[in-house]
Amino acid sequence: MAVPHRRSSRYFLMAFAAMVLGIFLAASSAWADGSSGVPNAVPPKGEHEGKNVEQPIEFPHNIHVDINKINCMYCHTYARRSKVAGIPPTSKCMGCHLVIATDKPRIKKLTEYWEKKEPPRWKKVHDVPDFVHFTHEKHLKRFVFDNEGMSVDRVSEVCAFCHGEVKKMTVAHKVKPLNMGFCARCHEANKGPFDCWKCHK
Repeated sequence: MAVPHRRSSRYFLMAFAAMVLGIFLAASSAWADGSSGVPNAVPPKGEHEGKNVEQPIEFPHNIHVDINKINCMYCHTYARRSKVAGIPPTSKCMGCHLVIATDKPRIKKLTEYWEKKEPPRWKKVHDVPDFVHFTHEKHLKRFVFDNEGMSVDRVSEVCAFCHGEVKKMTVAHKVKPLNMGFCARCHEANKGPFDCWKCHK
């Protein structure tokens, strides 16, 4: 009587292993063809290797986003309603860091700026030419807010389309080309507008 039980257990394990393998292969295939976990979206292909931009304070995106699960739009609060994502005011940083990690060198440096009433002079990492009209608001609307099946707490996956895996970085650095070919491939794959005046004013 024990044999059928062992057989059913073995079949169950084989079925389970097949299911795991199927999920793994499907995920591998999705990444290989440039798709992502974001529903109804195909991220643009393209890589960039540039110099890191030295910042006044080494801001660890990985601690804030990946470890502490802070939504990108909590700090980059303009992204959902304007062209630019925006840099948070020092007061927002100090809202947490008056009590959190105050002994860390980065926070001590931030506090010095705060006490001198001077903002750190952050340097822009991701930029496009002046003749390019890019708006964060419309892209977030398309890929997050109006995207069925997409939740706002996964917005970092959409940010990664153009900014790379910033949530895994300490200081953000440019890893995507952000040139016309890169944008055009994304618009083509995601049925975005191709009218010249949409992007060039």
